[in-house]
Amino acid sequence: MTKTDFDAVIVGSGPNGLAAGIRLQQAGLSVLLVEGNNTIGGGLRSKELTLPGFVHDVCSAIHPMAAGSPYMSTLPLHEHGLDFIYPEIAAAHPFDNGTAAVLKKSITETAELLGADKQTYLSLMEPTVRDWPKLAPDVLGPLPIPKYPIAMAEFGLKALPPSTLLAKRFRTMEARGLWGGMAAHNIQPLNNLATSAIGLVLMAVGHLRGWPIPKGGSQQMANAMASYFVSLGGKIETGYYVKKLEQLPSAKAVLLDVTPRQLLEIAGHRFSSIYKWQLNRYRYGMGVFKIDWALDGPIPFTAPECRNAGTIHIGNTFEEIAATEKQSASGQHPDKPFVLLAQQSLFDPTRAPAGKQVAWAYCHVPNGSTLDRTEIIEKQVERFAPGFRDLIIGRSVMNTAQIEAYNPNYIGGDINGGVIDVQQLYTRPVISLSPYRTSAKGIYICSSSTPPGGGYTACVGFTQLTGL
Repeated sequence: MTKTDFDAVIVGSGPNGLAAGIRLQQAGLSVLLVEGNNTIGGGLRSKELTLPGFVHDVCSAIHPMAAGSPYMSTLPLHEHGLDFIYPEIAAAHPFDNGTAAVLKKSITETAELLGADKQTYLSLMEPTVRDWPKLAPDVLGPLPIPKYPIAMAEFGLKALPPSTLLAKRFRTMEARGLWGGMAAHNIQPLNNLATSAIGLVLMAVGHLRGWPIPKGGSQQMANAMASYFVSLGGKIETGYYVKKLEQLPSAKAVLLDVTPRQLLEIAGHRFSSIYKWQLNRYRYGMGVFKIDWALDGPIPFTAPECRNAGTIHIGNTFEEIAATEKQSASGQHPDKPFVLLAQQSLFDPTRAPAGKQVAWAYCHVPNGSTLDRTEIIEKQVERFAPGFRDLIIGRSVMNTAQIEAYNPNYIGGDINGGVIDVQQLYTRPVISLSPYRTSAKGIYICSSSTPPGGGYTACVGFTQLTGL
């Protein structure tokens, strides 16, 4: 490649790298985005992993925070081919007795189905739903000086306690289970501080917007963002794997959509000893074992609500989820793990041939585990959907090593770019008022290893630009 001067070069074409590129191009700067893979997208890629005609999301599948992102909603991505599909039931949580709790867009309908916990749910969620649009820019950025201190304090009092403590507000199995499935998105023990935050946010955006499925696959989000970036004058180079900064063309700024381990490998020789020491102390969390299925028909869940939900949280009671998440975090492999399942083709017929379906699922495992969890996950699905295994006509599995090989940002299978516990919530990847700056002038990090962390689509790539 001929060396050319740019205002900025971005390494990595995941949603954060793409968002950073768009933001810089919008400011009138010249930007080159380089990607080591032959296709863009990072965690937003889709492929025919099992059989021809079955489109699977390789990494992320359902995108609540794309709808709730204070940045993504400002982009004209519909004009660049992105369409979101919103299932009526965002998430369902089945129980062994054949019933299920659900998260619907209507907060009242959701609460009504929780019986004796109706008022408790409303008192918990109505203020969160009301305040989330104005709190989101602060909550999803670095350690904030809140613009709305009273609302932030009210949110913090609910968000900072362990989710095990907040669960005590509920009396019914349904409300406690629904809460447990939401909190388990933390990928850490539910008795950790601040594990209530993600549950509250996921429920709030579900009530405000829903949990969308990108039509045609998650790849369409990356394609639309890239198309918009290029329309603004940005340049993209794929198949350009960066091992050292010196491989890049000259630029005023370099932004790296990578985690601390790769950051040290690529640019560690430019950093101060203190900064390198902090990066070396950065902690990665649990990994995931993932399965994609090609199916001969819809998953036959016993609870009818599950047959109409985009996402299924499989784990039965709150107590069971809390116990198995704690086991996984301590290096064990429970027999009945929490399973996060998506059934995109129920709502998006472009994902599978007529009459067929795709499904996507993972369970949490110890970081770096290569134990095959296929049978365990399929038993968990069969537990709530008898006959499920008879429908499997194709299967693709990925353990933590294969996930990391596919996307180097997923160290040990950690899809969050590092554990998001209270110690690393606002110190990602180091203790700093501007965590996106490194100790080297002109070098920045714009990955899920900075606030707000993994899962908050494109927020990092936007908020980190306050440091430039």
